[in-house]
Amino acid sequence: MRRLVSAALAAVIAGSPAVALASGFYTADRGVRPLGRGGAFVAGADDLGAIAYNPAGIFDAGTSLLIDASMVLFRSDYTRQALLRQVDPNTGEVVAEYEQTFPTIEGSGAPLPIPTVAASFIVHPDWRVAIGAHVPYATLPSYPEELEDGTPSPGRYQLVTLEGSVLAVVGGYVAWRPIKPLTIGAGFELLVGSFKSQKYLSGCVPERFFCSSEDPDWDVATEITAAPIVAPSGNLGLIWEFYESFRLGASFHLPFWIDAPATVHTRLPSTPVFRSVEQVGEDASIQFMLPWEVRLGLEMRDIPPGLRVEIGADYHHWAVHDQILVEPEDIVLTDIPGFPKEYALPAISIERGFQGTVGARIGAEYSIKATDDVEVTPRAGFSYETSAVPAEYQSLLLLDAGKATPSVGLGVQFGNARFDVVYAHQFYPSVEVAPEDAKLPQTLPLQANAPDRPDYINGGIYNWGVDVVGLGFQYTFDKGAPAVEDEEAETPAPAPKPTVEPPSEEE
Repeated sequence: MRRLVSAALAAVIAGSPAVALASGFYTADRGVRPLGRGGAFVAGADDLGAIAYNPAGIFDAGTSLLIDASMVLFRSDYTRQALLRQVDPNTGEVVAEYEQTFPTIEGSGAPLPIPTVAASFIVHPDWRVAIGAHVPYATLPSYPEELEDGTPSPGRYQLVTLEGSVLAVVGGYVAWRPIKPLTIGAGFELLVGSFKSQKYLSGCVPERFFCSSEDPDWDVATEITAAPIVAPSGNLGLIWEFYESFRLGASFHLPFWIDAPATVHTRLPSTPVFRSVEQVGEDASIQFMLPWEVRLGLEMRDIPPGLRVEIGADYHHWAVHDQILVEPEDIVLTDIPGFPKEYALPAISIERGFQGTVGARIGAEYSIKATDDVEVTPRAGFSYETSAVPAEYQSLLLLDAGKATPSVGLGVQFGNARFDVVYAHQFYPSVEVAPEDAKLPQTLPLQANAPDRPDYINGGIYNWGVDVVGLGFQYTFDKGAPAVEDEEAETPAPAPKPTVEPPSEEE
C-alpha cells in the first residue's frame, strides 16, 4: 500500500486491465520517526507510529496525539525498445526482426504531503486503545501523452497519469499488557478511497482490419475510476522484554481484499472504421488481493544509557497477487465492422506473475539530554528490500526493483511535546527489459481470437529514484501509571521499625 502508487491500486481499461501493485505500492517505510530508524520499529515501537508496524507498541504511547506528514519526491525516465517484424503478406510468416529504440520520456509525481493522524487513550492500567488514519507512502506518476515534436509518447500504452487517486488506511487498535514483560496488540483496518488511471489502448485487430497495432489513429484514450474502495484487513503484534534491556517484537498483517465498483470512459479511435461506433454502459468491478506480511525485530536499549539499536526483517507475500479479475457489467460497443452489432466485453482474468519480497533493516537512535526540559535524539537507519516484480513484468505503472534505503532523522523533545524530521533516499538499479523478454502485451478491448504474436509494450530501460522528507509532531498527555502488579513488584517493602527494649529494674 511497501512500496498509493508506485504504486496505485488498480486500472482496468475497457474490460482489459493493467494494475499498479508492487513492492512499490508502499514506496518507503512510513512514519517520520520509524523511517528515521530505517523501518526498524517492531520491537522498539512505543508511540503511535506503531499502528503501521506493531499494534502492541501503542501501549507505551499512553494518552497521546500524533500528526506527521512526508513528501515522496519521485522522478523517472524510460527509453522504450521494441521488436519490429517484417511479415510475408501472403503466408503471414515473420521474415525479419529489427530492434527499435524510441525517444526517452521523463515522468514525475506531484510532491504532495502524505499524512498520518492518530490518537491513543488509557482506558485501564492494563489496556490502551487507539484510532488512526494514514496514507501509504507512494507516488502518483505522470508521463507525457506526446513528445515535443507532436508524435505520440512511446509510453502511452503503459501509463499517462495516476493523478486523482486518493487512498487511506483507517483503523482502530487495542493493546493489552497481561504481565509486565509481555504486551499484545491487535487492530482492524479498512483501505478506503478511490483510484483513477489514464492510458491508451488500441482498437486495431489485424485479423479483422487493415491496420498497424501502434497506429495513433487506432488509439483509444481511456480513463478508469474505481470507487468507492472499501477493503477490510487487520493486524496482530506482540512485544516481549525477555531480558533486561532486550525486547523482541513480532507482527502479522492480514491481506487486503479488494472488490470495488468501477467506471470506464473512453475516447474511441479517430479512424473511419470507428466513426459510427459507440460505447454503451460504463460499469465494471475489480477484484484482487494485496499481500499479507510478517515483521520481526530485536531491540537493545540503554546499553549505554540513551542508545537504542534494532535489527529487523520482514516478508511480504506478493505472490497472493496472482491475478486481477475484471467483470464488466453490460459494457457494450455497438456497430463495429466485422463484429456483432452489440459486442459485450467479457470478464477477464489477468495473470500478474508477482513474487514475495524479503527485507532487512537496522536502525538506531540516541537520546541526549540537552537541558532539564529538552532532549535531542538523532536517528539513522538502513534497509534493503527485494523486488515484487520480475524484470519481464516491469512497466511504468508498477516500477519496482531491489532497493537500498539509507535514512537519517532527528527528534527534539520539549517537555511532553516531540518534533521529528526525516530524510531518506532510495537507490534503485536501472532495469533493462529486453524486447524479446517483455511479457506485458498491448491492451486490446477487441479480440476475436488471441493474437499469435502479441505486441509487447514494456521492453526498454527504466530508471527512477525516490527521496522522502518528513516532519512530525507527537504530544503525550499521560504516559500512564504502572499496572497493579508492577506497582507491587516495584514498591520496596517498608523498613522495619526499630525496637526499644524496656528499661531494666536497676535503671
